[in-house]
Amino acid sequence: MLRNRRGSEPVTARSDLRLRQLLATVFVPLFVAGTALFWYWMTQTGPGDVPSEGSLRVLTVVCGLLALFAAVDLAVVLRRRRRGDDARDERERQRRTPRARR
Repeated sequence: MLRNRRGSEPVTARSDLRLRQLLATVFVPLFVAGTALFWYWMTQTGPGDVPSEGSLRVLTVVCGLLALFAAVDLAVVLRRRRRGDDARDERERQRRTPRARR
């Protein structure tokens, strides 16, 4: 399965689920607020206004997509943490690191 790997990352690399959960928790509301703000701003612009309605529409769509991406990531992280992947990863990490001799 991993015989033809070409990267320098370790075979057993894991992502930090707690950090991903924190980032997603912060950025979902931020991007949703950005989407709402840019949408409202877009509805209030007139012809010749700067930024234009098209620019604001692009910003609205980008913020909406980022909010969607962050929400999906948050759902995946919560599912993995509920399943116990986070605890299992921590146990594997402790098992691999050599213990200091006293």
